Amino acid sequence: MEAIYIPLLLKAASKTREIKIDEFIPGLDSLTPVRGILSIAHGGNYLEVRAAAETIITQICDRCLANYNHRLSLETREIIWLDENADKQETLPNLEKEVTLEDLSEKLHPRGYFDPDSWLYEQLSLAMPLQKLCGTDCQGTAIATSDTQPVIDSRWATLAALKKKLSP
Repeated sequence: MEAIYIPLLLKAASKTREIKIDEFIPGLDSLTPVRGILSIAHGGNYLEVRAAAETIITQICDRCLANYNHRLSLETREIIWLDENADKQETLPNLEKEVTLEDLSEKLHPRGYFDPDSWLYEQLSLAMPLQKLCGTDCQGTAIATSDTQPVIDSRWATLAALKKKLSP
């Protein structure tokens, strides 16, 4: 998807642009293309971005290390503020800085671009499960048990002999 020049949204019908998504997102390893709808509405001093999309990704189970497919669904909405100072870099070196509540929101320059691929990648990454399990009944890796005597490391042989002497 191409980046959207923000001032052009003001000329669109209802100041909104709706994009049908049916493509692979760069950086996101998915089995199927991401499919859904992305809507960007210009609200004067902010953009309201909505998305409903889904794809299938391959993950590795945290318990048994098996590969499995996971349907990743997304239905989200975000407000992105338009700020003239959004693209300016601070000239000070990396010193400690107090972070205000305003710094925690997404900002773009009003005459800048909105990159739908990047935004969608971030939202899908946030929607990925934190604990990756192939199923609710996953038991993890099987531990092999044997009836034979365990092999004792020769470095511990002296300690094992002392243990035999001390045990009643």
